[in-house]
Amino acid sequence: DELRELLSVLRFDLARDQTHVQERLQLLMAVAGLRHDEHAVTSGADWVAKQVRAGHRTLILDMVKAAVDTLGLRAGPARAVLSIATLKPDPVADDADYAIDWVNRFDGPDDFTKRRPLPPATWTQLQMDIEAAPTRLPLGTAAISITGSIRLAPAFLTGAAFRMVTGADLAVLQRGQLWSTSEPYDAPQPPTIHEHYLDQGDELAVAIAVATDPTEDVLDYLREQQTPVSRLLALTPPGGAKDRSIPDSATANALAIGIRDVVRRATRKAPRIHLFIAGPMGLALLLGHRWNRLRPTVVYEDVRTAQGYEVAFTIQA
Repeated sequence: DELRELLSVLRFDLARDQTHVQERLQLLMAVAGLRHDEHAVTSGADWVAKQVRAGHRTLILDMVKAAVDTLGLRAGPARAVLSIATLKPDPVADDADYAIDWVNRFDGPDDFTKRRPLPPATWTQLQMDIEAAPTRLPLGTAAISITGSIRLAPAFLTGAAFRMVTGADLAVLQRGQLWSTSEPYDAPQPPTIHEHYLDQGDELAVAIAVATDPTEDVLDYLREQQTPVSRLLALTPPGGAKDRSIPDSATANALAIGIRDVVRRATRKAPRIHLFIAGPMGLALLLGHRWNRLRPTVVYEDVRTAQGYEVAFTIQA
């Protein structure tokens, strides 16, 4: 009878390998306001193993809090979790306060090729889902972690949905670092400006060239589509467009504000902005968060088709 009782509750979870478990643990530690580097993960796991060896069958909250303090794991505030997945499943979606799962509604066999909604799904539907997210989180939520896998246009829209004027503090894990909109910085970092005149109308096009420089592709697209813009501003970090040109959260915030301020000055007489982004997803999120006191903005996504780009979202800024 005892054996049958044991077998009735015994489960072997064979679907998760160690890498998957560690990735999920790092994300959960980050959103809980804990350090999430490799040493921190190892320290936490070692503490749990020690409790098991000591015969503790139940770990109560006070024990865990004490361990966090003893191990020096506390790093910041605990955050509500918003999961947005369009490319691959989010390992922390089940633990999120609100989850948007569009993995099967994006076109492509894998996360490298998924770049646009799969009909009948549309960008408009995705925009509605993301813009509704603030009302789906617990009332009074201010500190929010964004998890999941999204491309640059949805990341920018997510930042805009939780704009700075709402009092939200957004954070996202970027290359193992937590980039937060509340990260202090010394001063705005003005980008280097490259102007290209098209004289096709009175609107303004902006290309954020950080990870790579998309200027020629954007110019080709604007000319082929006869987009009614007078000029294109290509904005790069002071050191130019290159991989890892933004080393940390403070630099990302400083550059996002510098970019916004340049666009504010350039768009005073333009009725609309056309925005193209080539950079880290975290920068797109931080930039959308700061995108206020500007003109209505059309955000484009690189869809790797013959035309190169397509309109994803229109944001009232």
